[in-house]
Amino acid sequence: MIRALVASPLGFLVGLSLGALGSGGSILAVPALVYAAGQEPQEATATSLLLVGVAALSGLPAHYRAGRVKVAKGVAFGLTGIGGSFGGTAINRRLDPDMLLLGFSGLILIAAWRMLTACPTCTRSGEAEALEASATAKKPPRLDVGHVLMILAAGTGVGFLTGLFGVGGGFVIVPALTLLLGFAMPQAIGTSLLVVAINSATALVARVGSAHLDWVVTGAFTLAAVGGVLAGGHIAGRIDAERSLQAFAVALVLLALFTAATAIAGMI
Repeated sequence: MIRALVASPLGFLVGLSLGALGSGGSILAVPALVYAAGQEPQEATATSLLLVGVAALSGLPAHYRAGRVKVAKGVAFGLTGIGGSFGGTAINRRLDPDMLLLGFSGLILIAAWRMLTACPTCTRSGEAEALEASATAKKPPRLDVGHVLMILAAGTGVGFLTGLFGVGGGFVIVPALTLLLGFAMPQAIGTSLLVVAINSATALVARVGSAHLDWVVTGAFTLAAVGGVLAGGHIAGRIDAERSLQAFAVALVLLALFTAATAIAGMI
């Protein structure tokens, strides 16, 4: 119960950054759960999967109503990640917790860099800019054997990241949908949420029977995060997006350095 009380405000803060700045805010979930709520890294990545999946599903209806979700192709691309999700989950179970956190610190640095480059699925401002751009799709490349293999590799890679680290992988999904399947950016953004939901659900299923989840902590964290997302959405238009993202990116770099330092210390 004490851990649940600690997790609730942490979940709200993660949700607040997620709602105010964009999906990149979910990268805070694992460090928050490990260092403040006392979860093991493997347990924290499983809890993060639930948060990422709920966040993706909550954003999906608005994009679907606007015609920005290609359901059939999104499901097909999501299904290509099933093998990767199970593979990433298998490694997650066997990987030394400090090695997992060290790898996660590198992922945090990538998230900080992508946020500063206005990645459409990493920031709210980047998404708004992309949605205002031309909705004209590129002509889909011809599906020869090499192209199909690239699609399978991209889907598998996204699923692997989701299974290993408990992240959505939107910063990989959107480029894959635009470059490999010829999606216009608005459709790629909307469809990416469907793919994230599928990958998160798959990775959670892969953890059944092996991952221990404290459902009191997980439930409190996730519910508080949903409340934070709603609150963040209300203040998103009232903050200076560019300066907020720069400050958040600096905070992510510091968090990555702290995570790497503690992981290396744990291995010595």
